Amino acid sequence: MVPEPLRLHNLTYMHTSPEDDYPRLCVEVGLTCETCVGETARQLAAVCKGLKGKMIGQMFVQIYPRSACARMHSHFAEAYRQASSCEEPNRSEAGHLDVNAPSIPRRGPAPERRRVMVAVA
Repeated sequence: MVPEPLRLHNLTYMHTSPEDDYPRLCVEVGLTCETCVGETARQLAAVCKGLKGKMIGQMFVQIYPRSACARMHSHFAEAYRQASSCEEPNRSEAGHLDVNAPSIPRRGPAPERRRVMVAVA
């Protein structure tokens, strides 16, 4: 016979609630895994360009922590790379393509400034 606290503890791991039934829940609202992951990757690329290999994977795991979504990792990475490589053209205020507009250079992090500390007695 299993003690009551242990039985309840194991029950929480063995019980799957309807809230965790992926990808069935997505399909019910009209989403396929490909469209869900692809659109999220495109949105991520729009706000965060230049992620490389492992960082793309880390972002995927943070966004999609469910094991049912894990098989979509490579699709997410490919969709991110495609969306990240497509640059938005420079446009003037009237909405016309401005081929002479300079692109804004990206800046990296500023070097850390070292502080000298002196002990005073």
